[in-house]
Amino acid sequence: MNQRFSKNPWYWIPPLYLTEGIPYVLIITVSVIMYKKLGIDNADIGLYTSFLYLPWVIKPLWSPLVDIYSTKRKWFLKMQLLLSLAFLGVGLAIPTNQFFVLSLACFWVASFASATNDIASDGYYLLALKEDQQSFFIGLRSTFYRVAMVTGQGLFVILAGYLETYYGDNSKAWSLTMILIAGLMFFLTLINLWATPNIEKETNYIKQESLTFAKVFTSFFQKKGIWVALAFILMYRLGESQLVKMASPFLLDGREIGGLGLNTSDVGLIYGTLGIIALSLGGILGGIVISRDGLGKWMLPMILALNVPNFFYYLLAYFQPESVFYAGLVVVVEQLGYGFGFAAFMMYLIYVADGPSKTSHYAIATGFMALGMMLPGMISGYVQQWLGYEGFFLWVVAAAIPGILLVKIVKFPIDYGKKKG
Repeated sequence: MNQRFSKNPWYWIPPLYLTEGIPYVLIITVSVIMYKKLGIDNADIGLYTSFLYLPWVIKPLWSPLVDIYSTKRKWFLKMQLLLSLAFLGVGLAIPTNQFFVLSLACFWVASFASATNDIASDGYYLLALKEDQQSFFIGLRSTFYRVAMVTGQGLFVILAGYLETYYGDNSKAWSLTMILIAGLMFFLTLINLWATPNIEKETNYIKQESLTFAKVFTSFFQKKGIWVALAFILMYRLGESQLVKMASPFLLDGREIGGLGLNTSDVGLIYGTLGIIALSLGGILGGIVISRDGLGKWMLPMILALNVPNFFYYLLAYFQPESVFYAGLVVVVEQLGYGFGFAAFMMYLIYVADGPSKTSHYAIATGFMALGMMLPGMISGYVQQWLGYEGFFLWVVAAAIPGILLVKIVKFPIDYGKKKG
């Protein structure tokens, strides 16, 4: 590949973060829809799919290995290949009598591979770009990551819904969908092999006495204001972490139990078309304004943009409109706000990780981010069954308040991420 072309971030960031986002959305979100359509109840879905967050929570335990051994590029290419095989395993497991256990086992393999892929891909991003480039491209990066997630909730689910209708067999439909996704992951791995430039030298990754597990972890927790920072990371998406687990079951559940009674293809269409457009606009806009003005000016507006639209889910549950238009409108508003608000969150994580061993420190920070998604998500199904959908969505809105209040306490340079000059 032409060297000038290969070093242009516009070419390698989109496929790299598509390949980071697709496994995550399949494991955390699409698995929820799949198990719902295969007859698993909300409580089990919330509990067992939330456990799949665990590798992202504990990934700091092996993140120093990615810093110390080999290049980030080799790490993420190997993990992406393993992910292709794991999703193939899910597809082959679904038609069996023990599909729930076997498919969960494959999802567990995929979870560890995906978490490691995240460490390497994010570390590669931090090494390849300067600070002002990081803030400018954070919008592109988070947008393609979220495009991958919405594509999973959208196009993959539309495909599965079409196959459900075509075959009249949910098990066969989801098995074939997962096999096709495994092929897509392999194709994206080949694209990343071609598109990502070699920015590292193998000789830089010979284990050195000065870089040890103990020093990596100790130096992170010695950062100034780290405990307030970690509280903010845990609280930033406290409401969203519960909404994301129950939004699809809400759209799919029958109206007699408080849902909207949409079919699988309707849900996929809502997320896969209008949702992608709104998310892309929000994410790109978020990166642009941070690059222009710095993180300080936009942190509060962005956390509000991420959380306030969740109230509209309560209105959907209360009025239960029959037209799919209203559900689509709410998803558009929520995805636009999420894309905009998530840019600030990702930029703040980069700030927290800044310094020596930034790959490992970023992994630790995102591990706490995953913990903030996993624990609330584990109980989301039980809370929904206890409160009903109306009460649940009000609770989701209230859960956002601690994170919003912490904006006034958390410390970071007001112009962090602002383009120099």
